[in-house]
Amino acid sequence: MDNYTIPAQTRIGHVHLKVTDLQRSLDFYCGLLGFELMQTYGDQAAFISAGGYHHHIGLNTWYSKGGGPAPENTAGLFHTAIVYPERKDLAAIVKRLADARYPITGASD
Repeated sequence: MDNYTIPAQTRIGHVHLKVTDLQRSLDFYCGLLGFELMQTYGDQAAFISAGGYHHHIGLNTWYSKGGGPAPENTAGLFHTAIVYPERKDLAAIVKRLADARYPITGASD
């Protein structure tokens, strides 16, 4: 196989997350973090964004509704980062998370 290097300008357009409770996920991403709800598909999926993009994050319960968290020692998404434009924006979200008593683990900037 030939070596290939992805162009430096490449960006990830969006990610889809399997969630167990769509409303709880919307409460977190939209209600707490401030993402905008762009579209829903009934009570099974929602698409959220920052700045009006069609969606940065897709949330769906197609194969996960009512399930529990994935076992710790299995493959899956380990980490994601939300990059805020300024430190004051990051500080505001950290305060919102703390005020809501939402646990923060492994945070860094």
